[in-house]
Amino acid sequence: MDSRLNFKVLGPLEVTSGDARVPVGGPRHRTILVMLLLSPGRIVPVDTLIDAVWSDHPPATARTQVSICIAALRKAFKAAGVPEEVIVTAHPGYLLRTGTHRLDSHEFSELVAAAELAVRDHRFAEAARCYANALKLWRGRPLSGVTGRLVEDEAQWLEELRLDTYENATAVHLQLGDHQKILPDLAAMVREHPLRERARHQLITAQYRSGRRAEALETFREGRRRLIDELGLEPGPALSELHNAILQDEPSLAVRGTDPAGGDTLLPKPVGDPLELPPDVPGLAGRKEELAQLDELLEPGTVSRGPSTGLITGVGGVGKTCLAIHWAHSVCAHFPDGQLFADLRGYDEHLEPTTAGEILGRFLRSLSVPIGQIPAEPEERAALYRSLLADRRVLVVLDNVRTYAQVRPLLPSSGGCCVLVTSREQLSEMLAWPPQAWVRLGRLSPYEGVELLGKIVGEERIAADPPSADRLVELCDLLPLALRIAGARLASKPHWTVSRLVRRLSDERLRLDELSSGESQVRASFTLTYRGLSAPTALLYRSLGLLDVPDFGAWVAAALLDTDLITGERLIEQLVDAQFLDVVGLDATGHPRYRFQNLLRLFARERAEAEESAEERRAARERAFRAYLSLAEQAHRRAYGGDFSIIHSAVPRHPLPEDFTTGLLTAPLDWLETERLSLVAVVDQAAALGMDDLAWDLTASVVVLFETRNYLDDWRECGERALAAARAAGNSRGQAAMLHNLGALEMRLRDFSKAYATFTEALALHERAGEDHGGALVLRNMAMIDEMRGELETAMDRSARALATFRAVGDLSSEAHVLNNMAQIELDRGRTDSAERLSTESLRVSTAIGEGGARSRALGTHRLARVYLAQSRYDLAEEAFLRMIQIVRAKADMLGLAHGLLGLGEARLGARSWGQARGTLLHALEIAGLVDSALVEGKIKLALGEACGKCGEHSAARQHFTDALADFSRIGVEKWAERARLALAGTASEEKTAGSL
Repeated sequence: MDSRLNFKVLGPLEVTSGDARVPVGGPRHRTILVMLLLSPGRIVPVDTLIDAVWSDHPPATARTQVSICIAALRKAFKAAGVPEEVIVTAHPGYLLRTGTHRLDSHEFSELVAAAELAVRDHRFAEAARCYANALKLWRGRPLSGVTGRLVEDEAQWLEELRLDTYENATAVHLQLGDHQKILPDLAAMVREHPLRERARHQLITAQYRSGRRAEALETFREGRRRLIDELGLEPGPALSELHNAILQDEPSLAVRGTDPAGGDTLLPKPVGDPLELPPDVPGLAGRKEELAQLDELLEPGTVSRGPSTGLITGVGGVGKTCLAIHWAHSVCAHFPDGQLFADLRGYDEHLEPTTAGEILGRFLRSLSVPIGQIPAEPEERAALYRSLLADRRVLVVLDNVRTYAQVRPLLPSSGGCCVLVTSREQLSEMLAWPPQAWVRLGRLSPYEGVELLGKIVGEERIAADPPSADRLVELCDLLPLALRIAGARLASKPHWTVSRLVRRLSDERLRLDELSSGESQVRASFTLTYRGLSAPTALLYRSLGLLDVPDFGAWVAAALLDTDLITGERLIEQLVDAQFLDVVGLDATGHPRYRFQNLLRLFARERAEAEESAEERRAARERAFRAYLSLAEQAHRRAYGGDFSIIHSAVPRHPLPEDFTTGLLTAPLDWLETERLSLVAVVDQAAALGMDDLAWDLTASVVVLFETRNYLDDWRECGERALAAARAAGNSRGQAAMLHNLGALEMRLRDFSKAYATFTEALALHERAGEDHGGALVLRNMAMIDEMRGELETAMDRSARALATFRAVGDLSSEAHVLNNMAQIELDRGRTDSAERLSTESLRVSTAIGEGGARSRALGTHRLARVYLAQSRYDLAEEAFLRMIQIVRAKADMLGLAHGLLGLGEARLGARSWGQARGTLLHALEIAGLVDSALVEGKIKLALGEACGKCGEHSAARQHFTDALADFSRIGVEKWAERARLALAGTASEEKTAGSL
């Protein structure tokens, strides 16, 4: 596994490891990471980071929040498999060590330096390559999406650096005589930055050398008008002198081997040289990397025998033909003997695909072979075609190819020729060569999508409403065909705003209709490929479109079709080959993940509704949903060591093969993490379709992930959706289960009043349904609130009732949990011997569970450590807390880790290790900031205040006590609030005493 990180700032901030994107958190995390990346290997002071995040208005806790963000970034990098520390603490701030990791801005600087050295040594071809590779690293406006005055200043500097580099590269191309090749990009550059005189100077020079004298003079006049109107200045001396030189056709304007008036001097063309390329595509946006890939076809020495070959593949509407034609026009000068073009109609639903024999006949006529001399047999035509091209340099573009059999007879034998093929298929037989350039054409970037709209609609109109433009690009799925249709709609209706078209496209039921009018139709483009699918593959495509999940594994295909896993994977890979699905990488279990682009998902659902009955559609969805439920239930069972702490519905499962399930759920929480967004989507969709039992059962099975990894929003969303479905169906048992889960969430958020009311309603419904196990789970949680309120008798009574039920039904995990809670009640009563006995019993039960009892063992160990604290047995307490921390760290349980570090800090306080305790508690506070628990944060601050006081830091102690009091008061835990007040009073007394000495 590659543990190197790839940091990208030359565009939107992005961090990847291998093919996987590394999440870097919210806006503050991104700003802090950018500041470190802009100074790699150098210390960035904390004050600078605070200024970057909050400018002139930092909060009092700014340093702590920066520390929390740094911790989160470190955790993200470690989760990506990076063993060493990437961000290190170095007074007075932090330092980012690039080491073996990649940083695109650093690579850019190295390539530019190499290019500048090559220019000094007059190695212009090498300089051009270095500049091209440097500019390839740019993916849009630098640092876009990261805010802050300091970051925006750096982004502006980087953008200026890019423009300067582009102009330097252009100067090299002009030195090499590549003026025709650079014209389109250079013209776009000047349109985007009309006041940059050097770029305009270069454009005028390139136009003149290409024989476009009138255009060159108009470019000067247009630039002069802009400079006078916007700046009140005449053009600088360089532009004025160039203008005069063009008027006089000075020979000095030409480069070696060119004619100043007519562009590059070419060998006389023999009669019959074909020039068949369709007109160049106006407004091509982006695609610089792809064009550079195709340029590799021109490099000498890449082909020892036969023509250089290129292949462009991609889904319908992604712009394969546009790219091929645009590139072909840009390299015409390299093929002086002509350019041949043919549309093989591989995806035309109204016409038969063009045969190679037909194309050969037309090509031979284009090559001046009289009709009477064209052989009748395809083999003889191919032989004559190869003979005619044997000593010539010809570019052959073959568009819309469906099979390699269409291509093979059209391949010249000459190494001087080039063949470029476009196809929606992978053309595996052609890949056996392989081609010198294979461009897997994807969708545009958001930046490029907006750029394309601007070229069609007008940049001013798009710039007037950037959020709507961004949303329109998103609704068009970044697909060039859809963007061109949307742009044409807007261009034809100048009275429409961009937001109006966005509103029309936002309705999924109408989106394909809106994008399928006139000659260009998104739906028609998809239909051509869809009709080429086999019947089982088409059925899978339609069935996948019925699901709202963001991505999925191949096992979902098997469940939808009720087939075996091998068949499911084979069919899903056929959809990948047809460009109907994207592969998004491997999940945590090592299996491929697939996803739809949104328009293709809408088309799949549209075809399902047209071709499948309502009963067939529901049956397919139910099979998939039940497979999700089956796996989630198994994941819960493995996480707990049994079917513990949960009740289930009677929904039939759709189990997958046992050996596959075992491999998939080796690390059950990792599988749940991988499927989290899909599981949430399934709950939502099942609830909306009236599958209430399935929705609440799946939610109950997934809560183990939500509570362990702190996904509180997902917890609430699933619980509320499933509860609403159960209420609509009059499902008392489902309502009770979800009320219990939502009550547990409120309890996690320390809203004890709301939690208690929710538990009371859940208990009544469980009793009405005769659900003893569910009722005992509710009683256990109600007892925990009773204990925190100081109602110890009630808490012990409810715990004892719950314990009896758990023992009766064999719920070992809940038995261990309630014993643990009873130990806390005894601790509150001051009965440490009894508390120790109950904690030890809890640990015995959780140990009997086995590997799945880790959560219960962590709770039991934590409680036993608390007992040791109460008994002032600090060495035993420290050992127990360290064991507990080891367990929760292995489970990535951040809340448990915060509790464990708090206890460890208190044990070290008790042992009078003040400095060590302070360091441990600072770490605990950093972790607590990641889990949003005011109670645990308050407790940590209370202990930290005591540690600071013992270390003589009275001001810091007072601040921590004040913050703790605020936390306790906010969530209404008066017992702890009173402790904070007493601690504050004690600090005041100590400061007064110290002041009198």
